[in-house]
Amino acid sequence: MKTLYLVRGLPGSGKSTFAKNLCHNVIAADDYFMVGDEYKFNQSKIKEAHKYCRDCTRIYMEIGEDVAVANTFTRDWEMEEYFRMAKEFDYAVFSVIVENRHGSENVHNVPKSVITNMRDRFEIKL
Repeated sequence: MKTLYLVRGLPGSGKSTFAKNLCHNVIAADDYFMVGDEYKFNQSKIKEAHKYCRDCTRIYMEIGEDVAVANTFTRDWEMEEYFRMAKEFDYAVFSVIVENRHGSENVHNVPKSVITNMRDRFEIKL
């Protein structure tokens, strides 16, 4: 079964670490902002970062590889294109929410106010 994992959670929750345990093809918007070993976030490029994730996911799906996308995905609409691609390429989709019960700090220094806003808008469909 070809599988797409959508790994969701707030910054610092361990999304990327968890995703790397699911499969070897892991994509994250954060990857777009890596310059060598340094993370250089640019809010004005966030749309490009998410397009990068969708494009990479499509490439993996075209060749039939399992793939995990580790992004915050706080809103349902942020996952819609991934569900469309999964249907197009006949993939099973698992949406997994990673909680930060271990109290880890986020490695990209996202301000607490931003994390609070993300938490407050986080949509969950049970």
